[in-house]
Amino acid sequence: MIPGIQSRRRFKDLSEQEILALAISSEEDDARIYRMYAERLRGEFPASAAVFDGMAEEEDEHRRRLIDLHTRRFGNVIPLLRREHVSGFYARRPVWLIENLGLERMREEAEKMEQDAERFYRTAAANTQDAATRKLLGDLAAAEAGHSYTANKLENTHLDTETRDTEKDTAHRQFVLTWVQPGLAGLMDGSVSTLAPIFATAFATQDTWTTFLVGAAASVGAGISMGFTEAASDDGQISGRGSPIKRGISAGVMTAVGGFGHALPYLIPHFWTATFIAFVVVFIELWAIAWIQNRYMDTPFLRAAFQVVLGGALVFAAGALIGSG
Repeated sequence: MIPGIQSRRRFKDLSEQEILALAISSEEDDARIYRMYAERLRGEFPASAAVFDGMAEEEDEHRRRLIDLHTRRFGNVIPLLRREHVSGFYARRPVWLIENLGLERMREEAEKMEQDAERFYRTAAANTQDAATRKLLGDLAAAEAGHSYTANKLENTHLDTETRDTEKDTAHRQFVLTWVQPGLAGLMDGSVSTLAPIFATAFATQDTWTTFLVGAAASVGAGISMGFTEAASDDGQISGRGSPIKRGISAGVMTAVGGFGHALPYLIPHFWTATFIAFVVVFIELWAIAWIQNRYMDTPFLRAAFQVVLGGALVFAAGALIGSG
């Protein structure tokens, strides 16, 4: 017997009092989750925080109604019954424990919370023979369905067009600071800094396998270095750049990708074929960097292209000259 499994109750075996107790504890948990979302958002997204505050208050109201019903029917002592005590009952994923959970992800999770609760209550009601229990479960399902209407009403109250645009801009800025900026720095470092060792080795040895090994080592080493440097340089608390782990992953992975891009062609045995393909890959990488700068950093495309291509050309020339010498 697996520990803990034998103690879980089947939903169909619960009494009406236990169903009420389960609904009460579920409403309490959901209210806590919404309040946690609200606290996370209050600094940067006060309007959305107000929406989650309102949803938490709705959960509190439903909990009070359930407690009043329980008191009238069964007295003041409510059995201690939670989701994890019931086999097959919907579970809440602990995503609210994740630091720097995005605004859109919070909204998606809240919508799923309401849908899960409504679906479960409707399914349970359809499979219940007792009329009173069926009515209770149907009422709970209707209450959960009403939460979606309440959420939309609250959003219309607190989130006018200007506020939505402001929060959208803030979320975009956070995305750029946390993912795009470190990733762009990594891609630039990986694409440009590895040009010299890779092409120096290529022209010095004209051995494609050796060139690939040097390129792979340079790419992996640079990726690890950039990732740790980005993660350790700023915890994001004061700068507002977000999770250092996310930034480190973005910088490290993109650095390695930038280097591997023009190292992989040297898996081709023929030297000049591999070198020509590597040239093409470098060209694509540099223009991709210029596009990202233009798209996310508002850098004029021609200026970004000139800077990146000029820098890449200088590094490539240095590597080729050193290798040829």
